[in-house]
Amino acid sequence: MKKEYSCSFVEEKLSVGGQLIDVRSPVEFNQGALDGAVNMPIDHFTSLKDDIDKTKPVLLYCRTGARSEMVKRYLEQSGFNQVYNIGGLLQFAGC
Repeated sequence: MKKEYSCSFVEEKLSVGGQLIDVRSPVEFNQGALDGAVNMPIDHFTSLKDDIDKTKPVLLYCRTGARSEMVKRYLEQSGFNQVYNIGGLLQFAGC
């Protein structure tokens, strides 16, 4: 079962240096993204993951949460400890 995260959870993690990563395509990202998000498309993630700081929280999202869940599992298998799939873009658009 996927965990639901609140706006306050996301804000707290960002306040301590959390990294907000949008795993959607560049086209989707350019149509609208959360403030402060960095676009790291899922299809290029293996080469982009080295740009992520393992010591800080990683907050992932996409359109529905499905792609970000795949990236979350990949990062956890790669040794990341603080990885959160916060879900879909629309869920946090009002934060």
